[in-house]
Amino acid sequence: MYNKGILKYIGAYAAYMNGVDVIVFTAGTLENSAVQRKLIVDNLGYLGIKLDENKNNFRGEERIISTDNSKVKVIVVPTNEELMIAKDTYRLVTSL
Repeated sequence: MYNKGILKYIGAYAAYMNGVDVIVFTAGTLENSAVQRKLIVDNLGYLGIKLDENKNNFRGEERIISTDNSKVKVIVVPTNEELMIAKDTYRLVTSL
């Protein structure tokens, strides 16, 4: 169900925008699971997306994981929610 929901939204937005240039995976499962990313991207071939399996099998750094000849770039962007919360908290506290 999780992947189905993601595919539904990507498909809807792709149709609404008449295609996409980039798909970004970030936060939680999709940032950290090469398997989940592959399961999703494998169902997006109709958009011209091609996944580079070697680039997909990593963790911890921003990276393009689509092949050089993919029509759509697929990027993984790591998040650091704790750092953002700390920065926002510091900004709010120091503005009092």
